[in-house]
Parts: sequence; structure tokens; C-alpha cells
Amino acid sequence: MARSLQSDDGNTRHHLTMTKTITSPTDLVCEIKQKFVRVKEVRPDGLVCFEFAIAWPELFVDLMLPQSAFDDFCVRQQVTFLVD
Repeated sequence: MARSLQSDDGNTRHHLTMTKTITSPTDLVCEIKQKFVRVKEVRPDGLVCFEFAIAWPELFVDLMLPQSAFDDFCVRQQVTFLVD
């Protein structure tokens, strides 16, 4: 489905294309049990800087934890480690 938006002066400003219509919540199902960690840095002060993602490894948050808390976090979350 393609749609053009018209400005007040009649000129086309944007062209939108929909590639998929979501018809039910089941179309958006993701596996939230999959959790990912990518270690970015271990700082001299002992903090581990890492990316944490749920379901989609490309959508993450940056976090920092002390090494022992990081180790515990990874075990509790049952993460999969990602490498660059």
C-alpha cells in the first residue's frame, strides 16, 4: 500500500510505503527469554561496560556494573554473549 501526503499548496511532500499490515498482537511476538550481552569495556575501576538486549540483539541498552554484580546478572538472566 502506498500513500502520498499533500501539502497545503498541493505539492507532494512525502511518499510512504507499507510493506506489511499488522492484524493481530500475535504478529508482534518475540522471544523475550532470549537475552544478550556484549561486553564493551572493563574499566580500570572494575566496572564492566556492556550492552544488554532482550529478544533483538540490535536493540540494546548500555549498562555498567561491578565485575561481581555483572557475573551474577549474566547468570540470573541466562544471557548469550555476543562478540564483535
